[in-house]
Amino acid sequence: MLRAASVARAFSPVVASRRALSTSARLMSAGDTGSGFSRPGGERSGDAYTRREKANEDLYIKEEEKRKLMQLKEKITAQRKHMDELEKHIDDLTKEQGGEQH
Repeated sequence: MLRAASVARAFSPVVASRRALSTSARLMSAGDTGSGFSRPGGERSGDAYTRREKANEDLYIKEEEKRKLMQLKEKITAQRKHMDELEKHIDDLTKEQGGEQH
């Protein structure tokens, strides 16, 4: 019986230390930079790095959208110019054929 008690004591610190290490590792990983677990308020209450990164991403997206809108405006302008040329050409053809009296 004495031997069984000493064997049990020998193994109990190993098990306890394993539990302490596994809990510590989990608690430490929750507070890392960029993790959402450490911020109860979510993204708005993040650290400075997270806020700066979000601001840079928002700025990039805004610039990309602005660039795409400018390209679309240029395409629309070119299409309007082409449509005006086609309408003028159609008007010239109908005047030559005598289909339209002005």
